[in-house]
Amino acid sequence: MSSVHRWRPLAVDGALAAVLAVVLAATVAITPGAGALDLVAVLVGSLALVAWRRAPLVALLVSTVCMLIYAVHAQPGPPAAFPVMVSVFGAVQAGHRLLAALAGAVFLGASLSANLATATSQDSLQVFQSTILLIGWFVASGVTATVARHRQAYLEQAEQRAAEAERTREEAARRRAGEERLRIARELHDSLTHSISIIKVQAGVAVHLARKRGEDVPAALVAIQEASGDAIRELRATLEVLRAPDGGSEDEPSASGLDRLGDLVERARSTGQPATVAISGVRHELPAEVDRAAYRIVQEALTNVSRHAGGATASVRIDYGGDELVVQVDDDGQASPDAPPVPGVGLLGMRERVTALGGRLRAEPRPEGGFTVRAELPLERLPTGEAS
Repeated sequence: MSSVHRWRPLAVDGALAAVLAVVLAATVAITPGAGALDLVAVLVGSLALVAWRRAPLVALLVSTVCMLIYAVHAQPGPPAAFPVMVSVFGAVQAGHRLLAALAGAVFLGASLSANLATATSQDSLQVFQSTILLIGWFVASGVTATVARHRQAYLEQAEQRAAEAERTREEAARRRAGEERLRIARELHDSLTHSISIIKVQAGVAVHLARKRGEDVPAALVAIQEASGDAIRELRATLEVLRAPDGGSEDEPSASGLDRLGDLVERARSTGQPATVAISGVRHELPAEVDRAAYRIVQEALTNVSRHAGGATASVRIDYGGDELVVQVDDDGQASPDAPPVPGVGLLGMRERVTALGGRLRAEPRPEGGFTVRAELPLERLPTGEAS
């Protein structure tokens, strides 16, 4: 709760107490027989209402005693009951109905007795009428406080039910997400792991037989063997993340990062694709998400060069900056600004990765021919930005 909301009720209660103190002080001034004791009793009894919310029983006791002194001594009539009614309201709202009823009965009974003791036979009827009117006011104050208490309880229960419903929805959503992750993990394991393992085994057998016969092992065959091994490793890491209860943690080591950039480029070269690597800046440890995203961007860019640019040369540049990591992959293929390629799933995945990190991505044909992919990845987690 903010300080303004915390102090607002106190300010309202203080204003109420001050108003009643002024009004009752004025009644003391015009009441015959009232003196300094009555003025002190009025001021103390009125100012005690500052605590009617935070200490309702204290306010009830102080206001009842003080106003009873004033009512019995000066007999001012109904105005003396105002602070007592407010404190009765506070006590009933706080759940102290019996004590509030007792305080009201004592005040009304003592006031009635004091007024009747000095009243003439003609004034007795007026005294009884005034007392009946005060009883009605006290009952109305108690009923209003009871309604307010029940309403507050209802609002608190409604808030609790809403919070419980929200918590239940969140738990159900987490449970459904966990079940979906496990389903995806099973599907990936059943559909991909077996097939990739067969590819790796068959490639390994072919390499072994070629070496056994003394033949040169084709570079493409070795690349298939290495790529299938990497695929199995990355698939297992992905399955571990999917099967984790919380869906993985940002602190988990990256399955693939720039520490494996050399292997990635070397595998591309083994398939006959020319590729160069240039690293600038002071190399340092990267956040896991940035490290993984940078590797995936280079991997996807090299794959696109191999698929769509034929024998084009790929140039990979990694620039370590203080605030961001720049990853750029250029090729000298046939792409041109006049006939830009249609973005596929790979480029879409790149853009999603970069955008999720609050970075910027540029993937477009180069004016001099070929294609460029440039990703600028912030090293600190920023609000999601727009990829250009």
